[in-house]
Amino acid sequence: MDVGQDSKSRHLFSFLSLVRPIVVYNNRLFLDMSKGCGQAMFAGSKKYTIALKVCVLFPILVFAGCYQPTEYPQIVTTLPAKGVPAPAIPTQYRIAGTSVQGRPIMYTVLGQGPDVTLIVAAIHGNEPAGTALVRRLAEHLKQNQHLLQGRMVVLLPVANPDGAAYNTRYNANKVDLNRNFATANRINNTEFGRTALSEPETSAIYQLLRQYNPDRIVSIHQSMGCIDYDGPSYGLASRMAQYCNLPIKKLGAKPGSLGSYAGLTLGVPIITLELSQSDSGLGSENLWRQYGKALLAAVTYPETVASK
Repeated sequence: MDVGQDSKSRHLFSFLSLVRPIVVYNNRLFLDMSKGCGQAMFAGSKKYTIALKVCVLFPILVFAGCYQPTEYPQIVTTLPAKGVPAPAIPTQYRIAGTSVQGRPIMYTVLGQGPDVTLIVAAIHGNEPAGTALVRRLAEHLKQNQHLLQGRMVVLLPVANPDGAAYNTRYNANKVDLNRNFATANRINNTEFGRTALSEPETSAIYQLLRQYNPDRIVSIHQSMGCIDYDGPSYGLASRMAQYCNLPIKKLGAKPGSLGSYAGLTLGVPIITLELSQSDSGLGSENLWRQYGKALLAAVTYPETVASK
């Protein structure tokens, strides 16, 4: 996969994502624009009229230049309340893209320094502990902004929003997103995706990698209970292991996984932080007590974490 795709490719991706099947539940109107307007299914003459108008007007607007494709990321910066001074290091909330069912893929950027850490959670929707942990990390970094000096931390707490909504490993297309990256060992099939980056969620992560070019990546999973690593990251794994009770285990690069893509294809140090299954029942504070310093060790690497 060529990392240097031009703006035309991004516009095409945005257009295709718009014309994916649109499901309108109100009044039982189902409209599949991706298969052509002639296949619209509806009940009642009024609904037919609305559907027909949409089918006729949409291509006119596109070719007239009125439609502007969505450019990602979209910045959704939250401003401080009136009378509250702006933080020295601003927080930026962004939308990397949308899921198969249209849910926004939200991420946070903290800090402005050249040393970049990307932390990803819930690429499997039934592994929720990482989401709470990443959000707690964001709170800690906002309260301790000295940790962000010279650093940038990109936090993606829910990489698979449809899977998280349905508590399933897969996305809405029943594809395992952590097998959908462009790697030498990937397998093309229905479970892993017919082609690499066939899913909008993995495409969003791919765009984040292009945009921020992270120095290291942490991908949080459940439930192997270990610190796995790919690429030149044994030192990082050892440092993180000093601050939690998880052992280091080399599980091997899975076909089409983010670990295989980042660690082996790109040569970026990546840690797969495998929490235990029982961690899903812990609150964010208990998760933070167990794993917070390990995440801070990744953010501040190669510096050590303060004992405080």
